[in-house]
Amino acid sequence: MDRTLIGMLTPSSNTVLEPYTAALLRDLFPEVTAHFQRFTVREISMRDEALAQFDPAPLLEAARLLNDARMDVIAWNGTSASWMGFAADRRLCAAITESTGVPATTSVLALNEALERTGVTRLGLVTPYLEDIQSAIVANYASEGFEVVSERHLNDKGNFSFSEYDEQTLADMVRDVARDAPQAITILCTNLRGAGIVPALERELGIPIYDSVSVTVWKTLALAGVDPTRVTGWGQLFQDPRLGA
Repeated sequence: MDRTLIGMLTPSSNTVLEPYTAALLRDLFPEVTAHFQRFTVREISMRDEALAQFDPAPLLEAARLLNDARMDVIAWNGTSASWMGFAADRRLCAAITESTGVPATTSVLALNEALERTGVTRLGLVTPYLEDIQSAIVANYASEGFEVVSERHLNDKGNFSFSEYDEQTLADMVRDVARDAPQAITILCTNLRGAGIVPALERELGIPIYDSVSVTVWKTLALAGVDPTRVTGWGQLFQDPRLGA
């Protein structure tokens, strides 16, 4: 039996990305399956202890453990590079591939590629993060040519608590951001329940919405040679011809 195995590096306190990833891939089962390895992440802040959670060593060890099961692609399914700098994810992907021989991506690099390929320069941003984390994200996107024209954040240091916000809360934040007419909106966090609200909000607002869990699935499928358009009912990301594999 031919199978495609997708490995996901997962924050230990995240309860959203695994079930949502499985839901996104439901119609591709059993041909395509996702597999998860956790490492410790309990708080999102600028404290040294919180930033140290994203040292590459535990992520690389998690990637090696995943690859005992012969993954076709490995993703860091988290958004730490959005505030720590995109170069961190580029280095991590190179290290994962060097260590395992497997192509690698991250939630942030996948999002950035989607923005670049669709010509987005005016971005709306929805996150659960603290003010200083949010400010760092805005600055990092500005440095890459993406102007955050509107943003909303929950000012929460989480990480487990991010999963407890309901879809209505997130939808209201997206609607608020949409008032400033960004070219696209991102729900930036893999522990927010964003993926399921995307299709209805895109129809309502007429703006593409890129959820972090969804963009990770999109890019890992492409890297594994699986057509992302096979994922239906989850928003424009998977059907936009500019984002085809």
